[in-house]
Amino acid sequence: MAEQINIVSTDQEGIRLDKYLAEKLQDYTRSFLQKLIDEKHVTVNNKYESSKYKIKINDSILVEVPDPIEVNIVAEPIPIDIVYEDKDIIIINKPQDMVVHPAPGNYRGTLVNALLYHCKDNLSGINGEIRPGIVHRIDKDTSGLLMIAKNDKAHLKLSTLLKEHDISRKYHAIVYGVFKEMEGIVEAPIGRSHQDRKKMAITDGGRYAKTHYKVLETYKNFSYIELTLYTGRTHQIRVHMKHIGHPLLGDPVYGPQKLAFGIDMQMLHAKTLGFVHPSIGKYMEFDSDLPQYFTIMIDKLRKT
Repeated sequence: MAEQINIVSTDQEGIRLDKYLAEKLQDYTRSFLQKLIDEKHVTVNNKYESSKYKIKINDSILVEVPDPIEVNIVAEPIPIDIVYEDKDIIIINKPQDMVVHPAPGNYRGTLVNALLYHCKDNLSGINGEIRPGIVHRIDKDTSGLLMIAKNDKAHLKLSTLLKEHDISRKYHAIVYGVFKEMEGIVEAPIGRSHQDRKKMAITDGGRYAKTHYKVLETYKNFSYIELTLYTGRTHQIRVHMKHIGHPLLGDPVYGPQKLAFGIDMQMLHAKTLGFVHPSIGKYMEFDSDLPQYFTIMIDKLRKT
């Protein structure tokens, strides 16, 4: 039976509905509560409102948390590259072409299946059965570092760091074109594309997004760059690089229709990950070597 939570707003006014609920219901992430609002599981004074609704004093809010959908997520003995592990977190170096979490019609062969086998029941349950322990994700075709929470307390602290942009994330990429400037910042809001809802795009109503880039090497028609994320929007690097005329090599969605070298998986690697440990309180930073597919391409470009 679905859980129902009643809240009467008597102390704050003018705060967005999703933010207000995140403050009141700290057992749930803001993204989870936004999803409940979008899926019509939240009413304000018996009416459905959007996440942007501004709270008024004496508003009566009803939150219905639906029962989790039962799915059969199987623990599978899939090898995973563990960079670091303790009782609270695991740092994984994910290979390219590996899906992070299951989705309808695809419940096998993912990082979550591998984690369930490795960790047994020691994973955070905040994101539900399909995404246990997953604090953030990277695309299937992006390789590199991911942090996993082994308990809810660690998950909530890491999620707060993400929300407040207090996690250091650096990526390496190969992109089309040669830059005029060796370093720069892209600030452009990202939202769902109005032309293709499966894509993200630079939109006036999008969410603030900021990416720093630095050129590491330049080739004839391509550049090898390092990117630092100040925010973490969906497809942020891919959209921002396309926006400034330097789409990722191999990107089948945001890159040119004719893919150079016949590569259809973007050349993007999550190389560095740094954050304050959720229980120790100490800053920790992890770095991963470039994978073979990446170094082979760099060698090829150096010879052209």
